[in-house]
Amino acid sequence: MTTTVGREAIEKFVTDALAGLGVDREAITPGAMLDDLEVDSLDLLELCQSIKLELGIPVRPKDFDGLESIAEVLELCARKDGTA
Repeated sequence: MTTTVGREAIEKFVTDALAGLGVDREAITPGAMLDDLEVDSLDLLELCQSIKLELGIPVRPKDFDGLESIAEVLELCARKDGTA
């Protein structure tokens, strides 16, 4: 039996992780665009590694290629977690 993290925990973790990288917490919403939040490729790499290490979700840096919004990041994580 595999254990999933769940959408709420993923969303909280992503929000906390991005805020830790200097992104304005209030601006981190599912509809927010990564470019508007000034999240660059290095930030996404750090986020990816954090998700993998802390949540145990098997994401890879290349999974984040082409993602444009927080909603897409959350959907990717949920899909990889098996909660999508």
